[in-house]
Amino acid sequence: MKLFIDQLQEKMIAKNSRICVGLDPHLELLPETVLDPELLQDQAANQVEIAAAVLKFNQDILAAVADFTAVVKPQIAFYEKLGSAGFKVLKKLIKKAQTEGLLVLLDAKRNDIGSTAAAYAEAYFAKETAADAITINPYLGRDGILPFLKNKNKGAFALLRTSNPSAVDLQDLKLANGKLFYQAVGDFLAELGEPYLGECGYSNLAAVVGATYPAELAAIRKQLPQTFFLIPGYGAQGGGALDIKAGFDSQGQGAIINSSRGINFAYRAAAYKNYGAENYAEAARAAAREMRTEINAVLSLK
Repeated sequence: MKLFIDQLQEKMIAKNSRICVGLDPHLELLPETVLDPELLQDQAANQVEIAAAVLKFNQDILAAVADFTAVVKPQIAFYEKLGSAGFKVLKKLIKKAQTEGLLVLLDAKRNDIGSTAAAYAEAYFAKETAADAITINPYLGRDGILPFLKNKNKGAFALLRTSNPSAVDLQDLKLANGKLFYQAVGDFLAELGEPYLGECGYSNLAAVVGATYPAELAAIRKQLPQTFFLIPGYGAQGGGALDIKAGFDSQGQGAIINSSRGINFAYRAAAYKNYGAENYAEAARAAAREMRTEINAVLSLK
C-alpha cells in the first residue's frame, strides 16, 4: 500500500483541492433543527442525545463537502467531552468519511515517552478508530514521534509554528546558536522525516504551520522543502487565501489549508444567510466550494 503522504497527494490532485475541512462541532453553534438548546443546560445528563445530534450534523457536512476536499480533520476534544457516546460518534464519523473516499486526520496532538506514544499510535491507528493520520506534539523528541511513523500507511503532523497569538511565548525563544526554537524544531523534523519520504517528494512526518504568520510561513517553506504542511488559521482565525500562498511549492502542492467553523457553520455567516439553518449542509457545501476556488485562484490553478 502507498505511503500516507502519497495517498493524500493523489486525492488532492483528483479533487483539485488543497482544503481540509475541520469537524469541530461547537454545540452552541449547531442549528436548533438538529440540537435542542435545552439539552445543553445539563450536558452530562443528555450526552447520548447531544451525541446523536453531533453525528447527524457531521454526517450531513461530510456528504456535502466530499466533492471539494481530500481530507477531513475531527478535533478530538469535541468528542471526548461527550464521553463514551462521543467516542462512538467519532468512530462512526471516521468510517463515514472513509466511505466517502476521504482521508481522516485526527486532531489529537498526542505524545508521551516512547512506550506510551506507541500505545497512542496503536489506539488511534487501530481498526476500531482507523484514522489515516494524527497531529502530535514533538516536544518529547524522537522516541515520542517514531511510533507514529512505524506504519507508513499512516501520517503524523507535528506542531511547528501554531496559529494562536501566544505561540510566541515559547516558539519564538532564541537559542544559543541564534535560531528561534520553532526553527530548530523544523530542522529536527526534516531530519527525522527523511526516511519516510514518499514518491511525491514529501514526508509522512508533516508539520502544522499557522496561516496567521504569513512571513514566517514563507521562511519555513524555504527551510523545509520536503515537509508537507497543515495550515490552520484560515477564516475564523484571521488567515486569508493570500496569507497561505507561501506555504505551497511552485506546483501548488505541499500543503492543505484547514477551515472548521467557516465551513461547518457557514449558514450563520452573512454570505450564506439565504440558505437558512435548515439548509446548513448546503451552506457548508457552498463555503467549501468557494474556499477551494479562492485558494486555487491564488495559486494560479484552475
